[in-house]
Amino acid sequence: MLSVHQSDFQLIDLAINGDDRAFQHIVERHQRLVATASMNMVGDMDIAQEIGQQTFIRFYKAMHSFKKEAKLSTYLTRIAINLSLNHLKRKQTFAQRSLDLSKAINVKADSDTLDNKQVVHMALQMLDHKHRSVVVLRMIQGYSTDETADILEIPKGTVLSRLKRGLEKLKKHLKEDLKYELS
Repeated sequence: MLSVHQSDFQLIDLAINGDDRAFQHIVERHQRLVATASMNMVGDMDIAQEIGQQTFIRFYKAMHSFKKEAKLSTYLTRIAINLSLNHLKRKQTFAQRSLDLSKAINVKADSDTLDNKQVVHMALQMLDHKHRSVVVLRMIQGYSTDETADILEIPKGTVLSRLKRGLEKLKKHLKEDLKYELS
């Protein structure tokens, strides 16, 4: 019998034993987190939704080997971030990056129509993948430094240095490229 109060680990055990409703409950519980992480990385809702679906498909196929040492949310976020990074590496060419920057600058000329969230999102898209992933996980998703290091499978010190450098670049993009005044 499924209950809203069952832990992720209990739901995983039920799903491994063939309970499709348990897996559906896992998806419902974590789909917003996965979608947000993907959207913050790729900047396109349709692609983020595809990545979200791929994330849960990958988890479903590997669920039997999931080690209950980490939180499921951390594990799913790691899958989503890795899939997002793979997508960006495949799709993002130099020409596309230049076009994105041009659009951002032209759109900024009409900055009165943009809210702060949109401007920050545009600036995030200008960061390289390694800095964007750390900034998204730490500052937007709210993961701790240790959790971010675990998700990205990099040392804690690397997280801290990429966060510092990523925030510096973000401020520079906001001020210089997007002509956004910082307070």
